[in-house]
Amino acid sequence: MKPALSFQQGPIPQSWRDFPHGEYVRAGIERRMARWLPRMFGYHMLKLGCLSGQLDTSDSPIDHQVCISPSAPHAGVIAEIDELPFYEHSVDACILSHCLEYHSDPHHILREAHRTLIPGGYIVVTGFNPFSLCGLAHMLPFSGEKLPWSGRFFTPSRVKDWLNLLGFEIITDERFIHASLARGSRLSRFAPWRRFCRHYLKPMGSVYLLVARKRVAPLTPIKPKWHARPKWTPAVKGARLKHSRTRD
Repeated sequence: MKPALSFQQGPIPQSWRDFPHGEYVRAGIERRMARWLPRMFGYHMLKLGCLSGQLDTSDSPIDHQVCISPSAPHAGVIAEIDELPFYEHSVDACILSHCLEYHSDPHHILREAHRTLIPGGYIVVTGFNPFSLCGLAHMLPFSGEKLPWSGRFFTPSRVKDWLNLLGFEIITDERFIHASLARGSRLSRFAPWRRFCRHYLKPMGSVYLLVARKRVAPLTPIKPKWHARPKWTPAVKGARLKHSRTRD
């Protein structure tokens, strides 16, 4: 497996329409994310990237929601998503929808999200699963030059390892959309196959959704133990101390 940094950054999707069946993928993410949004309380939510900013997160009780992107017309803050201009422990939730696949340093994006999140804050990560029909479509001729296959597909287990190393607690790992998502294919034609996969091949969903929470490390102060100063005694049993007198 190649290291995450060995990647030449290609085109970054600016809209869900840049993907084949992108609106269908977006609707599937919103349905599964809607179950977790009411659990996220606080004051500030960050949506990293153009795709994250276009997701419907109105079910969240967090009113202040800001999209961070270097070039999106609807972005609230123009900035790189791997260099967030926010203080530490100032954000309550963070959404990363298909961000890691199309950036050269996905680790740094997760570290920045971890830095800005408060203890107990939530992070939602979505991406394409390489061990799926969509991942197998990457083997087709010239597919590596087109979205979404121009990016790197990280396995959900690898992303969970990154989150665990940063100190996140994985709450859920969901896989869905059992289709190749190839442009021009009609998803309705494979409805029986998708029903079979939902029941028997759940790990092979083309899209995954991870929800994690930043762990709170309690600090227990260690109180010093005060002892009385021990008396000096000779190490040899029976030895006596001889005090010498000084003469004038």
